[in-house]
Amino acid sequence: MSFSSLNLCDPILAALSALGYTQPTPIQREAIPSILSGKDLIAAAQTGTGKTASFVLPILERLNTQRKLRGKRIRALVLVPTRELAIQVEKSVESYGQNLKISSMAMYGAVDAFEQKQGLILGVDILIATPGRLLDMAHQRALHFDELGFLVLDEADRMLDMGFIEDINKIIERLPEQRQNLLFSATISKEVRALAKRSIYNPVEISIKPDKTSAAKIDQWLVTVDKGNKSSLLSYLIKEQKWDQALIFIETKQGAAKLVSQLEKRGIQADSIHGDRTQGNREKILASFKTGKIKFLVATGVAARGLDIQNLSRVVNYDVPDQVEDYIHRIGRTGRAGANGEAISFVAKDNFRNLCAIESHLGHIITRKEFEGFPVKKTVPISILNYVPKNRR
Repeated sequence: MSFSSLNLCDPILAALSALGYTQPTPIQREAIPSILSGKDLIAAAQTGTGKTASFVLPILERLNTQRKLRGKRIRALVLVPTRELAIQVEKSVESYGQNLKISSMAMYGAVDAFEQKQGLILGVDILIATPGRLLDMAHQRALHFDELGFLVLDEADRMLDMGFIEDINKIIERLPEQRQNLLFSATISKEVRALAKRSIYNPVEISIKPDKTSAAKIDQWLVTVDKGNKSSLLSYLIKEQKWDQALIFIETKQGAAKLVSQLEKRGIQADSIHGDRTQGNREKILASFKTGKIKFLVATGVAARGLDIQNLSRVVNYDVPDQVEDYIHRIGRTGRAGANGEAISFVAKDNFRNLCAIESHLGHIITRKEFEGFPVKKTVPISILNYVPKNRR
């Protein structure tokens, strides 16, 4: 199947061709026709499946038939959990709609609101926003929803995990009843179902399982290590294995700053992004990482979703995440678009339960590697795929 068979207009097809897109992914093949027909949609799809294009392309197609736009109005709203994802989705809208006269804007907190207010004055066709900043702008009457035709809840599970449910409900209450609703989520939990029930009517449901072929291109392995040896082990691997680049995930902002300092003392240039960094600093650091000026980037969970870095060689779970979904999203930063990637996890004894949950989800044991000079005092047992913690038996 080609994109031309999906009833997309020539300007959009030309943009896709210029971007090197040849065939739609499974989520795009199923979602685009449903959205073009005006149906509400619930889609379960992991990061890296092409979900952004699956809703952006048909929305562009439908908006392209009507150009009238009044001041402070929006025609499509995409709600996202993080600033990074807002920026990424807006860039996708710009790329796919490069041959169309359709305006877009990313709106998020932790930056001066003045420029965002100015950007809304003439109206915006597609607004990509985080819930908190959107509500703030609505309270200030900087935008109105009476001409809204599309609502997209992107990474709905993540928004609920981050505590946005009240904000989302307040936003939905302000929207016109006559609109098309699209919900995308890596997992469809009871909470996501409850949200969908309040906002989506008679939806088409799509579930796209991760592509096993693509997943196989991510070489996943782990090292068992005592907590006190993590930074020295990381430095050893960077130097001895001659790593060219790595995105390193850590749990806390304090830990991120400490790890950057430890790496630099060993002659390894690194930087970090976390929630306390200003948006300007984060964008500058990410740009340096993407161009290779910074080889090693330490990031808290704030960067796990929404980062789109072409040809990223590897990710490192310096701290094993508590949630399986976070592990999947983290390793999904590498091995994108069919490229090869590497995902390494540092596992201490305290991480055993999390490791079991991850391996049960994957359906296989992750390969373990050992390195001379890093003996483990607190042994991590070999996990079993059907392991159940005592408190859940």
